Amino acid sequence: MPARYDYIIAGGGSAGCVLAARLSEDRDVSVLLIEAGGGDAHPLFHIPAGFARMTRGIASWGWSTVPQKHMKDRVFRFTQAKVLGGGSTINAQVYVRGNDRDYDLWAQSGCRGWSYRDVLPYFRRAEGNSRLDDEFHSTDGPLGVGDPVATLPICEAFFAAAGEAGIPRNPDFNGARQEGVGFYQVTQKNVRRSSTVTAYLKPARGRTNLTVIRDAPVLRVLVEKGRAIGVEIASPSEGREVLHADREVIVSSGTIGSPRLLMLSGIGPADHLKSLGIAPVCDAKSVGSNLQDHLDLCVICECTGDHTYDKYAKPHWAALAGARYALFRDGPAASSLFVTGGFWYADAAAERPDTQFHLGFGSGIEAGIAKLENAGVTLNSAFMRPRSRGTVRLASADPLAAPLIDPNYWSDPYDREMSIRGLRLAREIMRKPALKPFVLAERVPGPDVATDAQLADYACTSAKTDHHPVGTCRMGTDEEAVVNPDLTFRDIDALRIVDASIMPNVITGNTNAATIMIAEKAADIIRGRAPLAVN
Repeated sequence: MPARYDYIIAGGGSAGCVLAARLSEDRDVSVLLIEAGGGDAHPLFHIPAGFARMTRGIASWGWSTVPQKHMKDRVFRFTQAKVLGGGSTINAQVYVRGNDRDYDLWAQSGCRGWSYRDVLPYFRRAEGNSRLDDEFHSTDGPLGVGDPVATLPICEAFFAAAGEAGIPRNPDFNGARQEGVGFYQVTQKNVRRSSTVTAYLKPARGRTNLTVIRDAPVLRVLVEKGRAIGVEIASPSEGREVLHADREVIVSSGTIGSPRLLMLSGIGPADHLKSLGIAPVCDAKSVGSNLQDHLDLCVICECTGDHTYDKYAKPHWAALAGARYALFRDGPAASSLFVTGGFWYADAAAERPDTQFHLGFGSGIEAGIAKLENAGVTLNSAFMRPRSRGTVRLASADPLAAPLIDPNYWSDPYDREMSIRGLRLAREIMRKPALKPFVLAERVPGPDVATDAQLADYACTSAKTDHHPVGTCRMGTDEEAVVNPDLTFRDIDALRIVDASIMPNVITGNTNAATIMIAEKAADIIRGRAPLAVN
């Protein structure tokens, strides 16, 4: 293996795989992609319903938050992918881009080139939609996107119940409007997960100018005379090894992993680094700050019969579902279990939807969520625009130690208020007449939990992350920004950050599609190409 490359990409997640594929299209450059985790050979990565196992630790770093002081010191499980493809390999496959206004606000804050009009062509370039082809969608991109299969009659009852609550039906959350309820499109192709490994990396693996190393944590970025010159890795065969980058080091290790790697490299808040015995290379005070995440609150109801896929959690039913999927590509295993939902308002004065729902085809689908004895159904609600800001910090100078993750949930009282309003709206929907044939009664939090204080107590014991952390290497033009709008690091040459950590503010919805878009756009910036034009 040569020790020098033009580009070294530290992190083989959603963004890293896209970058490796796009940059290696230029046969005159050499590209190295380094992933701390393994490959995606396990069948659960490809079966849509395999998502339910991922939140229990498969291909995850196994990290948790620090105690959340505004939520009674609760420690949250914080699933972060440790596998090629990152979040795109283990997520629920929900394809949501966010609200157009999200990106316009990025541009208005100084990030020129990141308005919705600017980023839409990159969403379209990535997307290979099986049905939609219009001003918002494309059928030509590598990422498989399509309508879910194995839906259930309770979905239509949910849409009707939402209608009774004043929420309209929406056939396309990524089109002309976002508000409403409907089926989510999913990142699947031929009823298999379409990750950035299968969509981008595997088609590029035959290129002689692309090298991929797995099971090799990047220990630090090497900086010499104000320039990133390479990385040090824990090689599975060579022990510690230094690899050189002649053009750029691109950090794509995610919202938690990217600031962690930078700080281990001496790039971050100098006082924090010194306290751990790390010599500061660059006093970048904002690295690891501005952490934002969506907090999920659940309503779980017992069903009047087997109207969801709950029974398939039992081994013999799971085996039957697996056989059906293998033979016919349908049934419970063909569902990613959260294919129904929508967007609405907790704050009536909000300019765009601020609450997202996911209807889960069962109870206890994700780790830490209550499992009912009989068949159940779950409706998650999450407030989309938290004002609370948290941090990522190091626990020690040990590059293999878990970081200190502090989302600082509910540090702003507004987030608490809006979260509880969203939970109340979810409860209202599940109690509507249209769902009576399917829903017997609410079991969690239960009818006795009624006041705001009681609901807040329930949230403190039962809420979970929605797996949408962003913002810890914020893009901007002000002195506190970590990267410029071209994603170059402000104070170190030949260093770029490309992943969800660069988002100035969390978007309205699931974040993986936006991460892929960021990498698509970054690839053009790095290659010196003109931005894609709006059709």
